Amino acid sequence: MNKLVSSSGVLAASVFLTLAATTTATAQADPLPGLTVTTVLDGLAKPWDAVVAPDGTVLTGERSGRFVIRAVDGTIRELAADLDDLYASGETGLMGIALATDFAASRTIYTCQGVQGSAGGTGSAGTGSAGGRSDNHIAVLSWTVDPEWTALTRTGTLVDDIPVADGGRHGGCRILAHPDGTLYVGTGDTASPTVPQDRNSLGGKVLHINADGSPAAGSPDRIFTLGHRNVQGLAIRPGTDQIYEVEQGTSRDDELNLLVPGGNYGYRPDRLPFIYDESVPMTDPARVPGALAAVWSSGSPAIATPGLTFADGASWGSWNGAAVISSQQEEKLVFLKLSEDGTEFVDEADALVGTYGRLRSLTSFGGAGAFLLTTDNGSDDKVLLVTPAAD
Repeated sequence: MNKLVSSSGVLAASVFLTLAATTTATAQADPLPGLTVTTVLDGLAKPWDAVVAPDGTVLTGERSGRFVIRAVDGTIRELAADLDDLYASGETGLMGIALATDFAASRTIYTCQGVQGSAGGTGSAGTGSAGGRSDNHIAVLSWTVDPEWTALTRTGTLVDDIPVADGGRHGGCRILAHPDGTLYVGTGDTASPTVPQDRNSLGGKVLHINADGSPAAGSPDRIFTLGHRNVQGLAIRPGTDQIYEVEQGTSRDDELNLLVPGGNYGYRPDRLPFIYDESVPMTDPARVPGALAAVWSSGSPAIATPGLTFADGASWGSWNGAAVISSQQEEKLVFLKLSEDGTEFVDEADALVGTYGRLRSLTSFGGAGAFLLTTDNGSDDKVLLVTPAAD
């Protein structure tokens, strides 16, 4: 791994504005500002998520099972952690990472990851062409990290009954640490026909739990929303209490959805008995009465959308508050300017098209409107810092 070259050894929003690549947005009536992009970490293999701590340390995790940090002094090193029971297969492994809202005091970190062996809960994996029921599962775990950032210590299991298919297809799994201290968890449907609509399964859902793993208020079965295919992005729209998710579509219609408590987002791939029928619509109000329409969908073909954040800050100009979605297949960022009530998009622009290959996670960095972005190419992957370029 190479060290980040920057004008300062201190990680802050004002740093990483050198070694930049400026891109142009797709032509439209209201163009995006240019983007300044700087490498924070490189030499990685499929970093699924990345977060930044209050002290400026950047933490990422490779899907195959390795934590890596860039410390405040600029050093890059692995972070010791017990991942002996990690189930890493196909699309599943070490996935979502989130810092507790009280991280500065508690030093608590949450992960969502595949785990070998039978789950302790009662979730159902369902059956389907992706390999049927699996004794492995996906869990949300809590960890603490020492002040020197040398090791993660596992402290608890918050959820241990999220299903996973043999082979790991559609494993999800993103964590959103809400300012109120609760956690939202997006999950995949295990490529099983009945799972998205099955309240006895935690697959194909957005879960809402307390920091101890108990159901959050209003979600007695831990299920906040259902009818999803593969939820991989969760974010709060700045200045609002609106929570959005982005999920990957079939051959068409990746979706951005505004989450409503108890909402059903209409994915029901069980049209043919015992067959995972992906020819169904991503949102199917005919077969799922009351299904909630997407705020935005990619159309055909799908572009594979695993990450979501928001452009946040005056430096984004008229695009301040826009949703930002990553694409694996089309290797770009999609910016979506939303209506005031957040139920529609009113302008769309692309950036970084083909510049860094497949793009995955997006995480707000704070200050200067920046966000972290990871690549998903399988070798020499990177954690990037993206900032709107100064005029």
